[in-house]
Amino acid sequence: MTIIRRTLVSGVAAAAIVTLALTGCTPGSGGTPSESADPNRTIETDVSAMGDLTLTVWDQEVRGGQNEQMTQLNKAFEDKYPNITIKRNSQSFEDLGKTLRLALSGNEAPDVVQANNARNSMGAFVTADQLLPLDAYADAYKWEDRFPESVLQYSQYSPDGKTFGSGSVYGLPQVGEIVGVFYSKKKLAEIGVEVPKDWATFETALGTAKTAGTTPLLLGNIEKWPAVHVFGPVQGAYVDSEEIQKLGFGNPGASWTTPENEEAASVISSWQTDGYFNEGVNGTDYDAAWQDLSKGQGAFLIGGSWLAADLEDAMGDDVGFFAPPADAGEGAHTTGGTGLPFTVTKASKNPDLAAAYIDFITNDDAMKILADTGNLPVVNTQKYAPESGVQHDVFATFGSVTTDGVLLPYLDYATPTFGDTLGEALQGLLDGQLTPKTFTETLETDYAEFTSAG
Repeated sequence: MTIIRRTLVSGVAAAAIVTLALTGCTPGSGGTPSESADPNRTIETDVSAMGDLTLTVWDQEVRGGQNEQMTQLNKAFEDKYPNITIKRNSQSFEDLGKTLRLALSGNEAPDVVQANNARNSMGAFVTADQLLPLDAYADAYKWEDRFPESVLQYSQYSPDGKTFGSGSVYGLPQVGEIVGVFYSKKKLAEIGVEVPKDWATFETALGTAKTAGTTPLLLGNIEKWPAVHVFGPVQGAYVDSEEIQKLGFGNPGASWTTPENEEAASVISSWQTDGYFNEGVNGTDYDAAWQDLSKGQGAFLIGGSWLAADLEDAMGDDVGFFAPPADAGEGAHTTGGTGLPFTVTKASKNPDLAAAYIDFITNDDAMKILADTGNLPVVNTQKYAPESGVQHDVFATFGSVTTDGVLLPYLDYATPTFGDTLGEALQGLLDGQLTPKTFTETLETDYAEFTSAG
C-alpha cells in the first residue's frame, strides 16, 4: 500500500553514476570503496572464492512472516557460503527511514540496505551518489529475464535521479502489492451476480446490487488516501498505461487535463451520484469499511492485497479477489507496486558479495520461502499461490497483471505534495465540490509545477 506506510516523494537534483564493466570473473573483489567502484575492474559472482567476509545488511522486515523469511534466507546463504558472515540490522520502516540517510553519508555505511523506492529516498540517494547502479550485475545474473519490466521499473532511476521508472537498476524487491476488488461470495450469490470479467460487467454488477438493496461498493475515505486506491484502477481502464506511468512517477511529458482522465473522474463521480458507495464515504474510517464487508454489509470493496489476510481471518472462504481488465480476456491495468528494494551502497567494500546476496534472496528458491512464510512473491507469483482462498486469488491476480497486464504506479509518487493534492481532490469529487474537469485541473497544477521545475 502507499501513503499509509511510505513516505511521500520529493524532488531531486543531479548526480553522478558509476558503472561496472562486465568483462569476466576474478577472485578478490573486496577493498576500499573507491577500489570497489572502479569501472575497469571485473565482477566476481563466485561467493565461495571471495574469502572470509562480513556482509552488513539493513532491512525493515520486522513483522511475523517478513522476519521469518529473512531469517531463513540469511541462514541458507551462510550455510551455502560458510566463508560469509551476515551482520543483520533490522529496523521498523519508520526507524529505517530516519537512520538510513545519516548512515549512507557516514564512514561505516552498510553493504546492503532496503531503500524506499520513492523520490525522497532511493531517488535522493541516487542523486547523492550513495547507491551503486547495478546494471552490470543485472546482466551477470539475468535479472531482466527474471523480473517483468512492470516490476523492475520501481527500482529504476536515471543517472541524474530526475527520471523515475526507467534508467539504471538500483535494487531488487522481494514482495509485491496489488490493488483490486474484494467481494463477498455469499452476497453475490444472494443478488444473482457472477464475478465480473471486465469493467463493464463490474459496473453492471454495481447497479444490480443497488437495485437489490445492497450497498454495492464500500469505501472509508476519512483519511483521504483510500479513494486514491479506488481511482487508480478506474484510471487504468480508461487512460493509456504509458500516460499513467509518466503521471504516477512524476516524469514530464504527460497531462492530467485530458478527456480520458476526465472520463475516469466522471466514473467515480457517477458512482457517488448513483448511490453505489455507502453513505458518508468521506466521514467513514478505512478499517470500518473493510470490516463492513466482512459483516455482510456490502458486495464489493476496492483495496490492496495487504487487506487479504485480515479479510480472510474475518470471512474465511466467503471473500474473493479479482482485478477487472478493460476488456474480458486481457490483462488488467491496475495500481500496484513492490516492497522496498534491496540496494547496494556506494560505500560498500564488497559490492560483488552484496549483489550476490541480493540475487540469492530474490531467486526462485527465495520466492518459495517467501510464499511459505505468508508473503506475496514478486516474481513467479502464480507458481506459489495457495490452492484455494483469497490468497490464491491475490497471488494469481498479481502474477497475471505483472505478466499479461500492467502494474501501474501509486499516484502519490508523482510529486512531494501529490498525495495531499490527490486525496483532497478526490474528497472534493466525492462530495460534489469538484467537477471531473476541475478535479483534473487541480491535479495538473501540482504535476506541471513539479515537472517544469526540472
